[in-house]
Amino acid sequence: MTLPDAFFFPVRVSPRARKAGVLGRTVKPDGSVALRVAVTEPPEEGRANAALCALLADAFGVPSAACRVVRGASARDKLVRIAGDPTALAARFQALTR
Repeated sequence: MTLPDAFFFPVRVSPRARKAGVLGRTVKPDGSVALRVAVTEPPEEGRANAALCALLADAFGVPSAACRVVRGASARDKLVRIAGDPTALAARFQALTR
C-alpha cells in the first residue's frame, strides 16, 4: 500500500533472537509476501517494536522517527508504515524480500 508520502508493508517479527537483522521474506497463506525480521529485544513494553523500527529505519535509509507499527503491535505479524518517497521505499522492500 502506498500514500504520497509513505509506504506500508507487512512484517513477520521474531523477538528475542540471538542476532538482529532482516532475514528476507516469508510467504503468507494468502500468497502475500512479508518481510522477515529478527530483533534481540523481548516483546515487552514495546521494546521489540522500538528495536524493529530502528532496524527497519536503518535498512530503508530513513530516520527511525519515520517508521511506525500501525497494526499488530502485540503480534508477530505487523503492518509497518515508513514515511518517505513510496517509490524508492517500495524498491527497497523488493530488494530486501528477494
